[in-house]
Amino acid sequence: MRGVLRAGAVGLALLGLAACTDPYSPGQRALGGGLLGAGGGAAVAGLTGGNAGEGALIGGAIGAIGGAVTTPQRPSYGYGYGRGRGYGGGW
Repeated sequence: MRGVLRAGAVGLALLGLAACTDPYSPGQRALGGGLLGAGGGAAVAGLTGGNAGEGALIGGAIGAIGGAVTTPQRPSYGYGYGRGRGYGGGW
């Protein structure tokens, strides 16, 4: 039970740290995804009786790749932003 609580506390701390990233920076998204993946991988491995270190490595790698690949483009706030969406720039 102590291991489950420790893994949950680590996962919660990593979730809080991952929320401090710039959503439009691939590097920061990779770091945040890696932290979340490592925490989740360690927690799942600990709960299923596996090696928490291996779970953290695998989860961290998958999370980092997923965070970098899913980075959205930064919105452009130039002329014509919001056309046709009810912001005063209708066609």
